[in-house]
Amino acid sequence: MALFDLPLEQLREYRPEVPEPADFDEFWKSTLTDAAAHDLDVRLEPFATNMVMLEVIDVTFAGFGGHPIKAWLVKPKGVEGPLPCVVEFIGYSGGRSLPESHTTYPAAGWAHFVMDTRGQGFGHWQPGDTGDPYGTTGPTNKGWMTQGLEDPEHYYYRRVFTDAVRAVDVAKGLDGIDPDRIVVAGGSQGGGIAQAVGGLRDDLAGAMIDVPFLTYFRRATTITDSFPYKEIGEFLAGQRLSEERAFATLDYFDGVNFAARGTAPALYSVALMDDICPPSTVFAAYNRWQGEKRITVWPWNGHEGGGILQRGEHLKFLAEHR
Repeated sequence: MALFDLPLEQLREYRPEVPEPADFDEFWKSTLTDAAAHDLDVRLEPFATNMVMLEVIDVTFAGFGGHPIKAWLVKPKGVEGPLPCVVEFIGYSGGRSLPESHTTYPAAGWAHFVMDTRGQGFGHWQPGDTGDPYGTTGPTNKGWMTQGLEDPEHYYYRRVFTDAVRAVDVAKGLDGIDPDRIVVAGGSQGGGIAQAVGGLRDDLAGAMIDVPFLTYFRRATTITDSFPYKEIGEFLAGQRLSEERAFATLDYFDGVNFAARGTAPALYSVALMDDICPPSTVFAAYNRWQGEKRITVWPWNGHEGGGILQRGEHLKFLAEHR
């Protein structure tokens, strides 16, 4: 994919007016208050592996609606706590996978809490273990982008973002974890979820947000033909009279609006040839983030971004916020 979006010098100053619902804060306050009525119901089961330097716990907790959500807790053995912790969210269609996939942060002396994404985790990429018992309430396209799109109360990502906020609550309450040193992280969909959590909480030590999805829907759906944003375009091609209602729902979940409320130190990354999460959508959010921040730019990469080199940037950031 060649360069297709705005030039970098314009991206660094890009601050579009993104619609924000008048009751955005009240909507999320009410959502999280309702969720808090459910006990976290944290269940911890030791999980045997051949990783002799790491301890693995299979975690189950109550997310949105009290629904059971799976997670891994992977932490180094023999390191005196309480440990700082990275709470990570997974990219689109992926699940929590197996604990052998989550060793970098524990190798750096951090606990690693990896939340499964409800209803996702199939095929050959990263398997998952969490269902979504809610179901759909109206017409939908394949995937998750249009589930419940007719009403923000029913939209799929209301449940996912609530699960993610509660995942941080779980991590903060675990024995051996320092509740004041929690960093949220993720790439693509996971980056979008981390960005949302960063806007919904003011008690984080940091946020690592790579090539975030779920950001500036109104632009992304018109400048890229790539999935998953294309799911929305295909839906509206059939549901021709639903555009206004669909985007009115998506405004409650737009990463730009969450970023405008983010106060924790943040490390972003963007790839200038990314046609899945276009760079202008990333900068639209990054430029509104309120806390201390920096962004790593990968000029010649697509959605893979910096790959393993960006993981090195993570470790630098974590060392600074330990």
